[in-house]
Amino acid sequence: MASLAERVRGNGRIAAGLLLNLLVSICIVFLNKWIYVHHGFPNMSLTLVHFVVTWLGLYLCQKLNIFAPKSLPPSKLLLLALSFCGFVVFTNLSLQNNTIGTYQLAKAMTTPVIIVIQTLCYKKTFSTKIQLTLIPITLGVILNSYYDVKFNFLGMVFAALGVLVTSLYQVWVGAKQHELQVNSMQLLYYQAPMSSGMLLVAVPFFEPLFGEGGLFSPWSVSALLMVLLSGVIAFMVNLSIYWIIGNTSPVTYPFPNDLQMHSLLYFLKRHHINFLESDNYYCMA
Repeated sequence: MASLAERVRGNGRIAAGLLLNLLVSICIVFLNKWIYVHHGFPNMSLTLVHFVVTWLGLYLCQKLNIFAPKSLPPSKLLLLALSFCGFVVFTNLSLQNNTIGTYQLAKAMTTPVIIVIQTLCYKKTFSTKIQLTLIPITLGVILNSYYDVKFNFLGMVFAALGVLVTSLYQVWVGAKQHELQVNSMQLLYYQAPMSSGMLLVAVPFFEPLFGEGGLFSPWSVSALLMVLLSGVIAFMVNLSIYWIIGNTSPVTYPFPNDLQMHSLLYFLKRHHINFLESDNYYCMA
């Protein structure tokens, strides 16, 4: 009975983690799209804010004794930190250059790509049923991309790069947690500042720092509040990603993404919005 109770509690924690990730992921899609369209905040700079807020949040958690930091060799985290940058930057660029529907449907390709990576690189095997589910997912994404009335080649390039880097990142997160024997907070605590430093060096080459539209330009109070809120939600998204992968597997994590996609599409349909055409649905009262 004790083991059964422990399994029930464990499954309950996983379900709660999946639900939290689902909710905050939906929130950040709407919020980031709002920030891009209504405030024009630069993409990489917003990602940098996300990383810094994530690290500050973990630093606060460490000071409150929520977790104990573990010394990790930076060389072991270099590729993970770099893939974290690519994961967030490319998915945000996909969101910025595609409609919400196309952005969400492209993310559905994460599961097939993760399975391919784990099969080819880690020699893992998956059941025939799991492999067969990849066929409708892949066909659905291809057909949507082909018939998208607002097809954007650059947006599709960013979406493809986002899927590839995201898949690598999720596989590596699970591998590193097991290799280094650390939990989600311990790994993210060291990886987040490394990713922040990488982006801090890269941002001046791709985006203005001062002047109109620059990171340090005189933004309105409402814009700054929205960016800060986006950073807090990003902290919750990042932490829940690491926790889910560490307690399940990289293949499990795309599950809340699929729920997120269906939830967003249901919202758009419920409000009679063409998710392929409209980028401005979130302006409704």
